[in-house]
Amino acid sequence: MKTLSLKLDDSVFTDTEQVISHIKKSRNRYINEALDYYNKVQKRKLLASKLEKESKLVKEESLKVLHEFEMIDYES
Repeated sequence: MKTLSLKLDDSVFTDTEQVISHIKKSRNRYINEALDYYNKVQKRKLLASKLEKESKLVKEESLKVLHEFEMIDYES
């Protein structure tokens, strides 16, 4: 495990302290879980962005192939 020094905005710290007092979880555990969740959200956003970019790169060729398949159906 790594040790980290962290500066929080006063409002974030206050909100965090209120939440953890109600859910009976240590500050360290709470922040670890929050960062884990945020990392997963950001990874999904990065993946979605990459997929959108790559989809745009193959869009025209995909439409051509689809049209060719449609033509085969009509010729049969």
